[in-house]
Amino acid sequence: MANTKNTPAAKGTVPTANQAKDLAPTTNVGADEGKGTTTIADQVVAKVAGLAIREIPGVYDVGNSAARALGSLRSTVGADDNLKQGISVEVGQTQTALDLTLIVEYPYPVHEVAEKVRESIFASVQGLVGLEVKEVNIKVADVHVPSEDEDEDDKESKELK
Repeated sequence: MANTKNTPAAKGTVPTANQAKDLAPTTNVGADEGKGTTTIADQVVAKVAGLAIREIPGVYDVGNSAARALGSLRSTVGADDNLKQGISVEVGQTQTALDLTLIVEYPYPVHEVAEKVRESIFASVQGLVGLEVKEVNIKVADVHVPSEDEDEDDKESKELK
């Protein structure tokens, strides 16, 4: 039987919380031990967080309506910023803090979804990027009700007829 404890996740997938912890470096990201320093850009942390968020059941979308509209426009012209939309990051030398806006899918419990998102971001960012996550502030901006989409689709199909 293969040892999976230190096996990284498959390429293109977000590792589980345990895999991310196992991948965490043992030294601080910004530490200069005579070999140089590593600087992590804000967008790297935002992208890792965005990937982690999308793995959580009950997350309908990230960002407020303006951010989602801008993300939709970007995807139309081929830009790849959707993973970072709705996520604000502040990166220091060894620590980071994130603010994000969520839309939760009905009927998932909002507080449980928010806590799972927070845990996933802590594990993924600390494990993959190596920065200590000081805080993840979550603003739940809306609850998506699936029947609202169906009503909109029905309305549009009637207008086209």
